[in-house]
Amino acid sequence: MTVAVLLGVAAGLVFAHRLYRTAEISLSGAILSVISSYGVDVIPDRQTVYFGLGSDTPLGLRMTPECTSAFLVLPLIVVGAVMIALRPRIQSRVLFALGVAALAVVIVNQFRVLTLVGLVQWLGVDTGYYWGHTLLGSMVSVFGGAAALVAFVWLATRK
Repeated sequence: MTVAVLLGVAAGLVFAHRLYRTAEISLSGAILSVISSYGVDVIPDRQTVYFGLGSDTPLGLRMTPECTSAFLVLPLIVVGAVMIALRPRIQSRVLFALGVAALAVVIVNQFRVLTLVGLVQWLGVDTGYYWGHTLLGSMVSVFGGAAALVAFVWLATRK
C-alpha cells in the first residue's frame, strides 16, 4: 500500500508539476515579502515572482520545470518506494528519511532563488542574474541536492 502511494505521489509530481511550481514560487514570494524592502508580487498562473517593484531594476523570476525542486524530490520518492518494496520492515525509517530529504531539497531550492534575488539586488540585473543563475545557483543546487541524498541514505539505512 505504501509503495503504491509513493509511486502515485511520484506520478503526481510528473503530471501536476505546474501546480507544484506554483506552490514553490508562491513560497518564494512569501519569503521575499518578509525579508525584502522592495515590492514583491507573485503571479501564480505564470509561476512568477516579481521583485524590486518600485525600484529602477524590477525583475521577474519564473519557476520553470528545470528550476523546480520537484524533479529532485522525484528520484528520492521512487528510490524510497523501491526500498520499502524490497524491505518492508524499514518502511518507517525510509519514510522519515524521505520527509527529511524532501524538505531539505525544497529549502535548498528556496535558498537558491533567494541567493539569485540577493545577487541581482547587489550586483545589478545582468551581472547578478548571470552569477546567481549560472554559477552560484547551480552550486547551491548541486551541493544541497547531494547533502539531501546523503541524509536520505544515512537516515534510511541506519539501524
